[in-house]
Amino acid sequence: MTIHTIRVAPVKKSVRVSASQARAFEVFTARFDSWWPKSHHIGKVEMKEAVIEPRAGGRWYEKGVDDSECNWGTVLAWEPPSRVVLSWHINGKFQPDEGVQSEVEIRFIPESANATRVELEHRIAAADAEDIRGAVDSPQGWGSLLELFAQRATA
Repeated sequence: MTIHTIRVAPVKKSVRVSASQARAFEVFTARFDSWWPKSHHIGKVEMKEAVIEPRAGGRWYEKGVDDSECNWGTVLAWEPPSRVVLSWHINGKFQPDEGVQSEVEIRFIPESANATRVELEHRIAAADAEDIRGAVDSPQGWGSLLELFAQRATA
């Protein structure tokens, strides 16, 4: 049986953050767990921590309350303070799936000393690409997650 990979239009979201470029990058990456909602987990148990390892080749994953780990993808590009690109290996049912070859690129664009525009583009390539796109572009998807991030980065 052949599984076909479908590519759909990328999901693009942006938010303006009242913080420097360096602070916005640091909060998004090093403090990822401080703003990512615990309800947005895919592991089998409640999430204790969400982690982005700070290097190309690092992992993007969650730790469960039982110390289990569930991989979401890897860090494809690490360019502080301007850009990070993460692979996304999660299918439309929000289960780990190495067959999903999607990418999430986040760019941090300074507008002034204390303001940064954060642009997120989720490029989706998967057998269930339309389901993934519908989920990450929904009201509970990237738009609301970027708002949570912006609140934390501004605090």
